[in-house]
Amino acid sequence: MSTIYNFSAGPAVLPRAVLEQAQAEMLEWSGSGMSVTEMSHRSKEFLSIAEDAERTLNSLLGLSDEYQVLFLQGGATTQFSIIPMNLLVDARGADYICTGQWSKKAIKEGKKIGSIHVAATSEDRNFADVPSYDSWDLRSDSSYVHITSNETIGGVEFHDYPPNLPSPLVADMSSHILSRPLDVSQFGLIYAGAQKNIGPAGLTIVIIRKDLLARVSSDLPSMFSYAVQADNQSMFNTPPTYAIYVAGLVFKWLEEQGGLSSIEQKNIKKSNMIYDQIDLTGFYRSPVPKNCRSRMNIPFRIRDETLEDLFLKDAKDCGLLQLKGHRSVGGIRASIYNAMPIEGVETLLDFMQHFEKKYG
Repeated sequence: MSTIYNFSAGPAVLPRAVLEQAQAEMLEWSGSGMSVTEMSHRSKEFLSIAEDAERTLNSLLGLSDEYQVLFLQGGATTQFSIIPMNLLVDARGADYICTGQWSKKAIKEGKKIGSIHVAATSEDRNFADVPSYDSWDLRSDSSYVHITSNETIGGVEFHDYPPNLPSPLVADMSSHILSRPLDVSQFGLIYAGAQKNIGPAGLTIVIIRKDLLARVSSDLPSMFSYAVQADNQSMFNTPPTYAIYVAGLVFKWLEEQGGLSSIEQKNIKKSNMIYDQIDLTGFYRSPVPKNCRSRMNIPFRIRDETLEDLFLKDAKDCGLLQLKGHRSVGGIRASIYNAMPIEGVETLLDFMQHFEKKYG
């Protein structure tokens, strides 16, 4: 088999070492006589897997005892509804910052639950940037402030976060969590679907400041209650066991890479290589200003857009897969999560240069 590089935005590439370990342990985990897929979620074997995954994640992020990690089902999209169900206080509503298609969807779902105020938006600029913090129309009594800190479709990333907010900051970090060090103390709640930078689809990570659990109404359906899930260590019902197991392997792999500071430097290098090529001659172009370009999801266009279908076909023939931009915006998109090796980026650059020489 020739070398294949998968640039999918999600479900996305996983570290090869993780896949090889999962393959070796598929039939039997650690002398237990069982595959992880066959274990009771309440068995001592699986409990040790889940506890180890949580412990490693806590270590990577430097989480304090003020925070609770939840391993949930349903994807980040489910959290668009569950967050306001749990955190909206009385009639105070919540402030949302709209920077792309995913934050727009979060706003749509949030409005079905309660009062949602769009405090800033970049929609009038085709979601090309992050609105300046001093332009945010935040309310002093808002229940929380919601952001999507990396927009997978548009390739816009928050590279820092506004200080001294009047309300807890809630962030959808699905597509860049664990790609760089993070001061979790800036946030009331962080959530992320696993299928981009953590593991298989089906698992959602929620990190919530414990004092916010006191807001949760006892009238909520139990499966939707952060308080119930926290009281039951994420096992009110059967959790996504295999996805948790693979996530734990990814967390350990990140430790072996030197932790989040080390992985950030690799991500900076990989993304700069692609952006430098895009900016070099004008044959390619980026729709995103340099100050808010994502390191994980890099959308770009060819100056002559009629060449894009040919680019994608030829790239696939060369083993560069899933480079097509999201159906809502078109174009080309390279998603280069933590697990994308530098060799994959180098191969993509070689192809981009060859394609430009042929058609530029």
